[in-house]
Amino acid sequence: MTSESGSSLFERRLVIVSGKGGTGKTSVAAALALGAARAGRRVLVAEVGPDEHLPGLLEPGAAPVGYAGRELLPGLTSMRVDPYDALGEYLALQLGAGPLIRMVLRNRGFRQLMDASPGWRELITLGKVWHLGEQRDASGQPLYDLIVVDAPATGHGITLLDVPRVVVSAVRAGPLRRHTSRVEAMLRDPDHTLLLPVALAEELPARETAEFVARVRQEIGIPVDRVVVNAVMPAPYPPGLENLEAKLARLPDTCLEGVLPRPSVLAASVAHLRARHELNRRYVEEIGASTELPVIELPYLMTGTQGREPLQQLGEALVAPPRVVAA
Repeated sequence: MTSESGSSLFERRLVIVSGKGGTGKTSVAAALALGAARAGRRVLVAEVGPDEHLPGLLEPGAAPVGYAGRELLPGLTSMRVDPYDALGEYLALQLGAGPLIRMVLRNRGFRQLMDASPGWRELITLGKVWHLGEQRDASGQPLYDLIVVDAPATGHGITLLDVPRVVVSAVRAGPLRRHTSRVEAMLRDPDHTLLLPVALAEELPARETAEFVARVRQEIGIPVDRVVVNAVMPAPYPPGLENLEAKLARLPDTCLEGVLPRPSVLAASVAHLRARHELNRRYVEEIGASTELPVIELPYLMTGTQGREPLQQLGEALVAPPRVVAA
């Protein structure tokens, strides 16, 4: 059945988008950021992976924005959080001696040592997100009304989100515990932060999304109050023509000759789309039931999601008071 979602995504200042690889989470992050910017918010969208994809989605052909970031559209800034750049910035703020720190961070042996050390990338990345949220403009207001983080896929996403809890439980005192406690508090604050899982209406993404949401609830405690199901195939027929393929199949194959494919081919195509639509409907319901969360459906776009027009279509569905499907 359908019902209204409880709250707008704009009620938070940090939305972390994650999901199984291939579900379109980067497109969802870009669409959410674009929708928020078009609604008058000052938005930062941050990628935390090794490669940049968001600038090319929002502005096809755009040059990389890097750690410094760049405003791609009015009110919408994009950046990629590089762990080494974030570590250098943090150490320079804490210790001074920025040139010396940069020289050490460029050292190959030091990097090999750091690359073998678990957890620090995730912690420093989230620390940078916290720092971005604390920045203020000249009037003392937050520099960004909304920060959207395009987080790693679900497996690595769990690691990213769980590191602050692990560090706080292991470190009893000192600056590291104090700073990490602030990051953990940011993640757990339901008025500030929301985790937004992205799934597809298919078997493996549905199963992994249910496991992801369960682990977040049991182990991490980050607020999650809805699931986005991306690329849902719409019904391939208008209302009143639910038996369209049967009607097409009864037509002579020569009746559309030279105008359209044969009616038998059209009937087979409609039957395929109907089967895909019905399969998607079943898994949308399964995701709602297994996560016990409202489900926001985004349509499958035949033209893809690169460029502003398709992202605006998705963004409107994300930022408007959404209609959700609850199993």
